[in-house]
Amino acid sequence: MTMSVQERNSGSGGKEEESEDESEILEESPCGRWQKRKEQVSQGNVPGIESASLAMDTEEGVEVVWNEVLFSERKVFNALEDKIKVMFENLMQVEHPNIVKFHKYWLDMRDNQARVIFITEYMSSGSLKQFLKKTKKNHKTMNVKAWKRWCTQILSALSYLHSCDPPIIHGNLTCDTIFIQHNGLIKIGSVWHRLFVNVFPEASVHGKVRHHRDEQRNLHFFSPEYGSAEDDYAIDIFSFGICALEMAVLEIQANGDAIVSKEAITSAGQSLEDPLMREFTESCVRHEAKMRPTAHDLLFHRVLFEVHSLKLLAAHCFINNQYLLPENCVEEKTKSFDPNGVMAEIEHNGRPGVQLKYSHVSPLELDKFLEDVKNGIYPLMNFASARPHPIPRALSLSQEHMETVKTPTPEPQEMETRRVVQMHCNMESNEEGTRTHLSLFLKMDDKLHRQLSCDILPTDSSKDLASELVHYAFISEEDCEKMAMYLEDELCKHRGVVPGSSGAMVMLQ
Repeated sequence: MTMSVQERNSGSGGKEEESEDESEILEESPCGRWQKRKEQVSQGNVPGIESASLAMDTEEGVEVVWNEVLFSERKVFNALEDKIKVMFENLMQVEHPNIVKFHKYWLDMRDNQARVIFITEYMSSGSLKQFLKKTKKNHKTMNVKAWKRWCTQILSALSYLHSCDPPIIHGNLTCDTIFIQHNGLIKIGSVWHRLFVNVFPEASVHGKVRHHRDEQRNLHFFSPEYGSAEDDYAIDIFSFGICALEMAVLEIQANGDAIVSKEAITSAGQSLEDPLMREFTESCVRHEAKMRPTAHDLLFHRVLFEVHSLKLLAAHCFINNQYLLPENCVEEKTKSFDPNGVMAEIEHNGRPGVQLKYSHVSPLELDKFLEDVKNGIYPLMNFASARPHPIPRALSLSQEHMETVKTPTPEPQEMETRRVVQMHCNMESNEEGTRTHLSLFLKMDDKLHRQLSCDILPTDSSKDLASELVHYAFISEEDCEKMAMYLEDELCKHRGVVPGSSGAMVMLQ
């Protein structure tokens, strides 16, 4: 059950009273981690969502979105309960830097009603639509480099969704459901829109279900075949093409009408000065679905494709293997270099060569670049394979097929989602060597620390220890294999020096 928190009376007046009123805690999750507030938020209309409120993640200290689906009849919910659990369990497995994160869900049963509550990432910087409006209002034009970077990030997310087996279709991609952060990172929201359409029939949820397509101002984002039995990932490509066009021209004029006409779309496309950009957007919005390219193909289009610099390739290699390096290694290395030292040189016959010195590289700019790469702003999608991602089948099943899925799903349990970025290990054995005391110091990616200790026996394996850490939600499942490898190395070193102690530090991504 979702616990209610007693309301607090504010004695202040004016704007201060209104601010305190909005931050007032209304409910808490059963585990106490998520706290719902009064302030309502809108991050893309999704069928069945009764309300979306701002909430606080008390563990990580960040704001999130508290979403609710209310069933007016308990018997209707009971009939859909298995499908709802499967859908939400699978949504929690969708992981991509350019997709809004789905954190947690739980069920709330009260009397004759039922609620499904789920927590999603909060995009505080606003939607792409809002950003484009501000840009136009300030009489500015879109920077081509920014346009290419945004297109690449959106296509990176779509390529991920479409390469799942079977493909995940977004079905609600508009400039209102794409969000931009202050650092330029793009994230797609409302990924669960089409799943909700399949799982939540209109009659089953409280209130009137409004599909995003019913909003006339967004009709032009939807392909001609949208909603038919034949629609597939091509509907997302059409929507992306309209988004790319709006990003380039800032707004497609509706000529005083609420609906954007086909003529207005054609006129906006023709207004693009760059012929490659014009060709790019036109290929996405072709009337015939089969003639539209895939998201993966679009990443190789001449307007986006570029040979990645050695700097970017090296940055991705560094990020992917960061767990092998000590903390602050970039800062420490740059301090130890002689600013006048030459790190690269190009020699020419008959003329002076070119030297690149360490003083030419700014450590602060390098740190920022590595952080941007880690956050997903510069993906290496041009090298991505087309192999399917191992996403559970239930994610993309149609409503008819989902009715045949009756796999029982246990109640959701707490799992660690944060990644370990640094780990210090220390082992001390007793004189007999029959028992070893293991101490772990973990630094998580949100800068919080976790210190653990336990006694291990000679028969304990590193894989078992790492699995226990995952089972009790001390580390994420993604870190399990690397943790097991590290513990195995340390156990081997330590067991070769008994009695005594050993210790080491590694970085985990």
